[in-house]
Amino acid sequence: METLLSQEWVKIVIVILAGFLIGLDIKTHRIKKDSAKEIGSVRTYAFIALLSYVFYRINIYLYLIGYIVISAHFLLFYMEKLKDKKSGILLFLLTSLVYTFGVIIIKFNAWFLIVVFIAIVFISNLNKRLKKFYKIFDETEIETLAKVVLLSGVILPLLPRTNIHSYIPVSFFKVWLAVVIVSMFSYVGYILKRYIFKEKGYWLTGILGGIYSSTATTIVLAKKAKMSKSVDLFVSSIVIATAIMYLRLLGIAYAFNLTIANKLAIPFVLLALITTLISMFFYHRAKRDLNSNLNEEEDQNPLELGTAFLFAFLFIFMASLTHFVLSRYGDLGLNILSFIVGFTDIDPFVLSILSSKFSVTASGATTAILIAAGSNNILKAFYSYVFTKNSIGKISAGVLLFLGALTIGAGFIV
Repeated sequence: METLLSQEWVKIVIVILAGFLIGLDIKTHRIKKDSAKEIGSVRTYAFIALLSYVFYRINIYLYLIGYIVISAHFLLFYMEKLKDKKSGILLFLLTSLVYTFGVIIIKFNAWFLIVVFIAIVFISNLNKRLKKFYKIFDETEIETLAKVVLLSGVILPLLPRTNIHSYIPVSFFKVWLAVVIVSMFSYVGYILKRYIFKEKGYWLTGILGGIYSSTATTIVLAKKAKMSKSVDLFVSSIVIATAIMYLRLLGIAYAFNLTIANKLAIPFVLLALITTLISMFFYHRAKRDLNSNLNEEEDQNPLELGTAFLFAFLFIFMASLTHFVLSRYGDLGLNILSFIVGFTDIDPFVLSILSSKFSVTASGATTAILIAAGSNNILKAFYSYVFTKNSIGKISAGVLLFLGALTIGAGFIV
């Protein structure tokens, strides 16, 4: 089935965004000293990238003419620079690369363009200004991000797209694509949680943690709530993490399987809305300062290669197990497996359903995903009570049990 990244409008958006970001990088980091003589604005590079896409789609000769015109314009600009004894050609090289974005995404794919974009940004910023960046971010995490992104962009297109085995109905391409997309979803939450919102309140932690892992966030908040009397504050924070979980799973579904994602859209959006309203009810009842710090243990970078390979193994295992259960016990077996899987990490199971070609209908797959999400809520209810054993845990567990039952019930209705 057609994935989100293969759609034409998404390609255009990626090309424009990449050009805009390169223009922003040039404007900010590379040509400040030439501010008296700049060529174009940030939008100029977005238009150059778009022109490359449109011209190449129309005709290769039109594309070449466009490059000749841009080069001639730069020649005039360069002659003016020489009068000021400035002979650098970096700006021309960067613009030329931006003009290839349209060709790259048409001839190859979005991943190759992402690799080129990352390479441009990394190379153009290798200067002393990175020292300020390193003071904020851990260098090892930056290296890990670069390794995984480059490994994905280079290796992913080369991986075979045929099923690994008759008992493993998923290709190595789908396995690594799942690792990349799920890790990136988690990484966004991880970065926001660790670096952007350092002085965060419990409720905001619930939101950001839900992007990363609602189960892990529930455990962290439950431990913090053990000695606290801020009942409403902690209940709202624990519950909002589950609301974000629904939206996170829906986003992953849209990245892999539009048919199943469309069936999940209404129940997941409604469940997220109901969960958010419950959280907001307790949030507005909270009496303590919502900006108190957590001082929690640091999360592990979800882009660590060890974590990625473990997820890949679990993905293959879940795909094999799901194939076996479906072939022996049909939809009933799949529903039972979904409920059991909910008490573990549900991401590999959900991705195996979305990415593999099982003999199961879209409705059956939708039911299985909802059951897994519902049983995962039951697991979080257990954690909420066990790690607190107070009124916070009881109320949180009650709400999560209700949401778990509601989610499972929605699975049998859709």
